[in-house]
Parts: sequence; C-alpha cells; structure tokens
Amino acid sequence: MIKEIVKDEFFLKQKSHECTKEDLYIAQELLETIQAYKEQCVGMAANMIGYQKTMMVVLDDNNYLILINPTILKTSNKTYVTEEGCLSLQGVRKTKRYESIKVSYLDINFKKKIKTFKGYTAQIIQHELDHFEGKII
Repeated sequence: MIKEIVKDEFFLKQKSHECTKEDLYIAQELLETIQAYKEQCVGMAANMIGYQKTMMVVLDDNNYLILINPTILKTSNKTYVTEEGCLSLQGVRKTKRYESIKVSYLDINFKKKIKTFKGYTAQIIQHELDHFEGKII
C-alpha cells in the first residue's frame, strides 16, 4: 500500500522504536511508497510513512534494500558537508556525513547482516538513521 508522506514535525521528532517480526508488513509499505516517489526519493524511514519503527529502505546499486534495526558499528575518519532534501520537509539543508560506515542490521528474513556502505548509499543510510533519532536535517 502506498502511504502518505508524514510532514508533521512533532511526529518526525519522536524517537523510533526497535522492530520485531510483527512489524515486517511495514517493509512492503516502505517499498511500495518509495517506488511511487522514485523520481524524488532514494531512501525512506518508517516514520516518514507513519510508523515510529527502526526500519528503512534505501536505493543501493539500483536495488532497494530493507534495513531493520540498523546500527553503525564503525565510521570512516573522513567526513564531508553536503546538502540534503527530504520528502517530509521543504527545501534542502546542510549536514555533515561520514564517507563510509559499517552497519549491522537485520534483513527482510530477520537475519543479521554486517556491511560496509560507501559514498551516496552511506549518506542515505545516515539520513534515515537521523530520522530514527527524531533529528530533522
């Protein structure tokens, strides 16, 4: 089901909660919603579609990847400043990102994965992780 994008900053500033297997239905809604916005969106956190849960979908090498309960294990020493936009907000804002991140997460089958992401994919994941913390860029 394609969900409406949440723009309520009070809701978006709330911290997200860890996912359980009962939350897996959110993955399908994230996939369908991001595909509906594929021209404007490369990543989406669950709170953007109304769920305060730590699940995201990101575009990684032209494929959509679901990350459940992701956490950063390690960051590169190199950072850069960039401008990002968000479907939940108007305009773009400056933010600082790590060039690469090592992330632990559960896949759609609730199997633990560890992967290092670099460049734009790492940036997208960091943006969505900010959503989980209630940070608005």
